Amino acid sequence: MISNLSVLGSTGSIGTQTLEVVRKLGLGVTSLSAYSSIDLLEEQIREFKPAIAVVYDEAKAKELRLSVSDTSTKVLTGMDGLLELSRDNSELLVNAIVGMVGLAPTLEAINAKKDIAFANKETLVAGGELVMNAVKENGVKLLPVDSEHSAIFQCLQAAPPSKKLKKILLTASGGPFFGKTADELRDVTVEQALNHPNWDMGAKITIDSATMMNKGLEIIEAAWLFDTDPDDIEVVVHRESIIHSMVEFTDNSILAQLGMPDMRIPIQYAITYPERYPSLVPEIDWKTLSKMTFYSADDVTFKCLAACKRAMKKGGLYPAVANGANEVANKLFRERKISFLDIGELVSLAVDNINVTAAACLDDVLKADKAAREYVLSHI
Repeated sequence: MISNLSVLGSTGSIGTQTLEVVRKLGLGVTSLSAYSSIDLLEEQIREFKPAIAVVYDEAKAKELRLSVSDTSTKVLTGMDGLLELSRDNSELLVNAIVGMVGLAPTLEAINAKKDIAFANKETLVAGGELVMNAVKENGVKLLPVDSEHSAIFQCLQAAPPSKKLKKILLTASGGPFFGKTADELRDVTVEQALNHPNWDMGAKITIDSATMMNKGLEIIEAAWLFDTDPDDIEVVVHRESIIHSMVEFTDNSILAQLGMPDMRIPIQYAITYPERYPSLVPEIDWKTLSKMTFYSADDVTFKCLAACKRAMKKGGLYPAVANGANEVANKLFRERKISFLDIGELVSLAVDNINVTAAACLDDVLKADKAAREYVLSHI
């Protein structure tokens, strides 16, 4: 097992759970980062004593620098700070940042020959071709932390070398609005959308789950990660969130990975891969688990899901467009400036109306992302 790691986004939901796992395993932490949550980051600095801490917000970085001046931790800021963190001497980079901001640090770490445990799905959605090419060129591991992709990854460990994969069955909880019609969703509030039935996640990803954008992004992510045609990825709504995903082989046999809906299982597996260790997560209680249900996903009501499928079909930078449009629309909804249904409408419009080509470099991805964000802001 590795002896140390660095964490991008250490104060968020995945980041704090990663540090719970780190604490249990007794690993060292070389670097930590946050956007602006300096109080929690200071606590983490004092406990884990990293060499580097990065605060993306410059004013907050100045505050933290004063607060931890009695420690040996160097406080950096902005994208330059994130890139320096990504090049540190850790054995593994855990990318738990939310959004496109995680792409450049991921590429930087890969080019520094560092293995990546990633929960930042936007990295593969927006820059999939660039990331996968860099992974191959540098011979590093890209280890999924998302529960669904970790489940697929774990199932494939039991497959023969040729895999003979027929289909990926990507499970979805259905979020808080499963079974609702568009008419029933017109007046949805932010509070209702943040009330996820199974998972405790950050605000952005919780809204993505409610719109099913999260599942659309995961289709794109899975297509890149497992070199699979998106037509061979089927979304199955599984309300109990006990089966985290499945793989079906050419003989129609299916392997599934099961566990309690707790992110600390996939986080730990990414850190300890290929070994397994006792977990902080409790066992499934089979005496109380009375049923597991499965339904088709509704990509008519939940337009984000259909828009992501179209974006992956169109190829090139269209997934980056879908992601950028959603990041802005999701934020606008959380700020109560647009309605819940507007999110899917705006993402769909961006995918269908913006013209982009292929990605030759990181700058191309960033330009497509910017175009999508500007499009959404000009259409509200």
